[in-house]
Amino acid sequence: IIKEMRKLFMVHRSLSRLVQLIMKPEVVFVLGAPGSGKGTQCQNISKEFSFIHLSAGDLLREERAKPGSKYGELIEEKIKNGQIVPVEITCSLIQAAMERSGSNKFLIDGFPRNQNNLEGWNKQMSSCVNLLFVLFFECPEDVCVKRCLGRGAAGSGRSDDNMESLKKRFDTYMNDTMPIVKHYEEQNLVKSVDATGTSDQVFEIVKPLFANLK
Repeated sequence: IIKEMRKLFMVHRSLSRLVQLIMKPEVVFVLGAPGSGKGTQCQNISKEFSFIHLSAGDLLREERAKPGSKYGELIEEKIKNGQIVPVEITCSLIQAAMERSGSNKFLIDGFPRNQNNLEGWNKQMSSCVNLLFVLFFECPEDVCVKRCLGRGAAGSGRSDDNMESLKKRFDTYMNDTMPIVKHYEEQNLVKSVDATGTSDQVFEIVKPLFANLK
């Protein structure tokens, strides 16, 4: 029985990978300032519309925490200083997570964050996926800072939920990420959402953007 179950599992996994190869995965990039609510809304979208939520930041933190990871120390240094991890590492982690999932619909949260990310993605991944749109959460800096500090005080365990790291993260966001949003706006691929409200209020704005997808 165990042998038969293993065979069925291998067949199922092979079929899942075959489907991924035949049908290009559909991707939505999710961008916004630190504390704009990207993660929370991605969880909501994932539950209601069956998208797999892949957080670039979470994937990097998981890799950093792995014993013996050759990237761990570098990732920790970059995250702590509010800097961006080399794109080759991030793309590889995202691609591996997509392949493991067996799914074909993905929210990629917090990526691409700068020109290097964009160029790396275009080189490594753009021909393999169908980018549906960029979901951009607009939220004032003071609101975002308050949320992040509250998250840190509540025990988020994130080394960057403090004022010093937040200042660096916002500088990086304005200088590096906003030009990426502008780039996609020029291609009419950005769907902007006012993220100043409560989680439920923001999700009511988000819902129609996904309900209209085929």
